[in-house]
Amino acid sequence: MDLLELEITNVAHGGIFVARHEGRVIFVSDAINGETVLARVSDTSHKSFWRAEVVEVLDASPHRQPHIWSAASLERAPEDRVGGAEFGHITLSHQRALKEFVITDALTRFGGIDESTLQQLGVLSAGGVANATSFVTALEGDDATGGRGWRTRARLHVSDDGVVGQYAARSHRVIAVDDLPLVAPELVELAPLGQRVSGVQVIDLVAPSADRARVSARASEGVGSSARGKQSRPTMIRERVGSREFRLAEDGFWQVHRQAPATLSAAVARLIDADRFDTQAANHDLYGGVGLLAAAMGDRFGQTTRMTSVESDEQATEFAAENLAAWVGARAVTARVDRYLSEARKTVSARERQAWAGATAVLDPPRAGAGREVVNALTALSPEQLIYVACDPVAFARDVKFFTAGGYALEALEAFDLFPNTHHVELVARFGRASSASEKSGR
Repeated sequence: MDLLELEITNVAHGGIFVARHEGRVIFVSDAINGETVLARVSDTSHKSFWRAEVVEVLDASPHRQPHIWSAASLERAPEDRVGGAEFGHITLSHQRALKEFVITDALTRFGGIDESTLQQLGVLSAGGVANATSFVTALEGDDATGGRGWRTRARLHVSDDGVVGQYAARSHRVIAVDDLPLVAPELVELAPLGQRVSGVQVIDLVAPSADRARVSARASEGVGSSARGKQSRPTMIRERVGSREFRLAEDGFWQVHRQAPATLSAAVARLIDADRFDTQAANHDLYGGVGLLAAAMGDRFGQTTRMTSVESDEQATEFAAENLAAWVGARAVTARVDRYLSEARKTVSARERQAWAGATAVLDPPRAGAGREVVNALTALSPEQLIYVACDPVAFARDVKFFTAGGYALEALEAFDLFPNTHHVELVARFGRASSASEKSGR
């Protein structure tokens, strides 16, 4: 396709950059804002925009660095560049500045949050400019390693002819790789890079914090506890967060960065307003997984804390029940969150409504966010405060608008760079009933 000389003006959500050509928006991969590049147009199928990939940098940004992954670098043809490290050509400090911009832009455009609120939240400094020190917090040690070696879980793919590698960006075509810079060193040692294998499509690598590193091969993409149905109990692994141990399935969900579980647990516990926390209210951990964030709440407020973990995966719920056994008021329920809240909204008694009204609800939805249905059901139950863990700024911002419509205000927001050298960023927020927040500020 055509080669175009483009001036990169901005960053967009998803790790791509923005240019314009003859009035048309072009989303450009492997660029940096402020650069002039030569890019190859690869997709003209959309009426409103095209896609392109950089083939040569004509005027480089001072924030450009040699790509941390040779398999994704400009030295390769665009179609042969692997995905998964789309910010690897950018210095870590500028990566965080870009993530901060995406958060701010999403909250403004999709969440309806104004500049003064962003300043109160600490996202912007006075005058509406980004903070000199990034709002997005780096995890300890990542700067020293250049954002390498943090992944404790990784998946390799196998082509039909046995090549082991990673998918090309925005593709399901397997590209052979000879290194895995984001993956924990103990897993790289186990990875069958450069080998030919047969009879499998995926190879999963897992390095639990309280167990040995391991590798497992599977014949299909449909893996995980949701694909096991009513099979026997899965292989169990142990993860440790502080002094607490969690048990879960080897292929179950767990945060990928070595320090993410402790970081998010601390953030959730920190953002809960103790003055509004009632240990005997209907406290909930929605999308609770194996109980990580419920445990964070319970650890802060004691063994008598009443709390319910709601998770759609049955085996994860079974592990959650075991992991939360130290709290006499804890229970784990297998249910889809939308159905659970909808049912609670319809059947709640006067006494249960009072328990909900004093409750703290933690929610950690999938990347698509909680969505209007869940937010509406939750705000109708009117918990005292909500702690929201989000991995997608745009989905989070849309939910912010739903919460605002439901009578809640965004009171606190923290951001963490849990995925260095990628565009992903994690947010932890607190929402309070707007009336309660006003009353508290007026005291």
